[in-house]
Amino acid sequence: MGGFPGEIIIVVPGKIIEEIKKNSLINGLYVTDIGYYPNAKFHYRDRKEGVLEHILIYNLEGKGYIKIDAKEHEIRPNHFFVIPANTPHTYYADEETPWNIYWVHFAGEKSDLFSKITGHIQVISPSPVSRIKERIDLFTEILVNLSMGYSRDNLEYANLCLWYLLASFMYVNQFMNILQRTNQDLPSQAIGFMRENINRSLKLEDIANATGYSTSHFSRIFSEKTGHAPMEYFNQLKMQVACRWLDTTKLRISEIASNIGYSDPYYFSRTFKRIIHQSPAQYRKRNRR
Repeated sequence: MGGFPGEIIIVVPGKIIEEIKKNSLINGLYVTDIGYYPNAKFHYRDRKEGVLEHILIYNLEGKGYIKIDAKEHEIRPNHFFVIPANTPHTYYADEETPWNIYWVHFAGEKSDLFSKITGHIQVISPSPVSRIKERIDLFTEILVNLSMGYSRDNLEYANLCLWYLLASFMYVNQFMNILQRTNQDLPSQAIGFMRENINRSLKLEDIANATGYSTSHFSRIFSEKTGHAPMEYFNQLKMQVACRWLDTTKLRISEIASNIGYSDPYYFSRTFKRIIHQSPAQYRKRNRR
């Protein structure tokens, strides 16, 4: 399998793993491999004997499949799955809409303490308080520190961050609590919800309910604060994503429409032209010149 454009991957060398095992601060739980695969088309792994580490796969967009004990699990956006160590498994990206995944292999004498979240699909439901960005920031924190080399300080910091990262998956509600109590900015809550559900066809009531306000009150406050009606703002965010797909992929326009929640590609094209002032085809042609 070749690499994926924009991928990030770090494999901690065996010699460094031996050093980690001698370090009492981090030998209970540590990273062996970690990375990010965007738009991972043709991604496929088949391990008939499993691996020595547990594997966490966190999907942000698209779709993939994980097969364990003859049971296949469909991994959709906002799903995560932990494959237990020493377990035969297969996983692969969907051919039409390949997944975008952060992943980490982790081991250590304390790693089995996270068995509560192994072997089955878990869902982090998008909401204004789900803190998806903060989870991604934790992956990035570990990746960046390990990419700077394997000094003692880098290894200790990155692997102590791993505890926090795994805790954010095992204690989803507790991880959300800080924003449930403190986030009072209604437009920010709503925009966060829109961004995390960019692939869905939301109604105004869905967004209002996510903020805890009535539809009329939510619409009034959001429009006053942003200068745009909520659904128009949501459509603008969708067109940002559509432009990125048009710029960076060869997906058909109908596929891009479906990826951002439009079942009717003609309606998508009309909306795109109204907001971007060009048709999707014109936009793609101009930018590729």
